[in-house]
Amino acid sequence: MDKKYEIILYGGTGFTGQLCAKYFKENYPDLNWAIAGRNKDKLEETKEKFALKTDILVADGDNLEALRVLAGQTKVVLSTAGPFARYSDLLVQACVEQGTHYTDITGENHWVRTLIDKHHDNASLKGVRIVPSCGYDSIPSDIGALYTVSQFNKPVKRINLYQEMQGGASGGTIETGFTMGKLSKEMRDPFLLNPENSVTDEQRNNSKDEIKIEKIEELDAWSGMFVMAAANTRVVRRSAALMEQNQKSYGTNFTFGEYGLHKTKKLARRASYGLVLGFLIIASPLKGIVRRFLPKPGEGPSEDVQNNGWFRSTFIAEAEDGERKICSIYGSGDPGYKSTSKLVCESALTLARSDNLPGGDDYGGVLTSAAGLGEELINRLKEADIDFKVH
Repeated sequence: MDKKYEIILYGGTGFTGQLCAKYFKENYPDLNWAIAGRNKDKLEETKEKFALKTDILVADGDNLEALRVLAGQTKVVLSTAGPFARYSDLLVQACVEQGTHYTDITGENHWVRTLIDKHHDNASLKGVRIVPSCGYDSIPSDIGALYTVSQFNKPVKRINLYQEMQGGASGGTIETGFTMGKLSKEMRDPFLLNPENSVTDEQRNNSKDEIKIEKIEELDAWSGMFVMAAANTRVVRRSAALMEQNQKSYGTNFTFGEYGLHKTKKLARRASYGLVLGFLIIASPLKGIVRRFLPKPGEGPSEDVQNNGWFRSTFIAEAEDGERKICSIYGSGDPGYKSTSKLVCESALTLARSDNLPGGDDYGGVLTSAAGLGEELINRLKEADIDFKVH
């Protein structure tokens, strides 16, 4: 059935939603799209602010019937309406029911687990691709691991990823972090997102979350804790399991770890222990006091911070026969917002416009960027000035 729109941007009034609207307008003037959300007046403000020529659709995240009408009009829904467990749950249901692909920028793995349990089988039968976590969480980790594995024509044993970044934080992301604080026990399972019976004993033994402060000789720097490693590693492990199911194995006992990268041991320690303290505060009664002094939902970093930000993801991979390679991804622009909007917009465009998605036209389910978008997304990101390199 033909759909009226290629993409509907849901959450178009939020900080990241507005960046997505701006990205589409500036880079894809031929795109047939619309903006949507709960508040018509705020959507009108976004439309006026960016001089958009798009339609406006109103649908509350709690109104399943309105969301069905919305999803039925488009090939793809791109949601920036977080926390996603609160605002996008029924939206995903509507997309599966209406045969509409879906992508978002969530880092809420506990919620993605519920999507897998509720919708994976039905979406798979219908060939609908539900692809969450397509912002800075977790595209660099997931697509970067796929790119790195593709440089070997042999099974890969291990990839360690070292993350560097410069940027700001928005109220929406901070709100998500506070929402997730009480869910830390569930988040501790390194294979939270994996299909059943897809983990070997060797993988489980070599996939524990850890604070690893050590010298990385190949990079002349020090590893430490990375703020989103617990989210990103679960996504990459799901990708590896889905690839194994699709006879495109990364390696029989493939394992993946993710860390921060710092110039000195002192900086690695300071950053790591600071993150541990932050997580402890979020999980404690003190979070209510601290929350008052941080940006509120809808607020975010200045344009200067966005423009001067960047991220670099460096992958050190070892094949089963011992061969090693180093690959990297680099993107300019604040990773959490300017880069995130680019990454998720290109993911939505891949779903809307590609005729060569991995698995073929009938492949679907609650997928990852690597399993659901694959090389097609890598090619789009290269054209969008994301730099992929083999060192």
